[in-house]
Amino acid sequence: MNDFDFLTGTWNVANRWRTDFLDETSEWEEFPAVSRASRHFEGGANFDEIEFPTKGFTGLTLRLYDTEREQWSLYWSSSRTGKLFPPVIGRFTGGRGEFYGDDTHAGKEVRVRFVWSGATEDSARWEQAFSTDEGETWTTNWIMDLTRS
Repeated sequence: MNDFDFLTGTWNVANRWRTDFLDETSEWEEFPAVSRASRHFEGGANFDEIEFPTKGFTGLTLRLYDTEREQWSLYWSSSRTGKLFPPVIGRFTGGRGEFYGDDTHAGKEVRVRFVWSGATEDSARWEQAFSTDEGETWTTNWIMDLTRS
């Protein structure tokens, strides 16, 4: 239940995302961010706000742990849309968290995968990938490398 406790605090974030989230050959664009995360429900909930100063928007993530299913639901919202996106659901195993869900991007249905890995006291990595073939193949389209501020 305390899988996201490592994230509590302030982080500098080095972002890379593809200029086209569905095209694995598109260019990578790099930009900074700052994330501030807090722990709630004795570790069963986590909330963060991330600012992308060069992009002109912010994002929010709410993470909730379902004690019966022993899995997390992660909900994302962006100031660009003001919408709460469908959750990705999963768990940590051996220090790696994998979370899956369904959404749409650019009018296409996509399977979404978030991966948290390499979490230490001072660093972590988050990756997002989309699949347009129900998980047969994945295009990693956003990577965040976090460093404790």
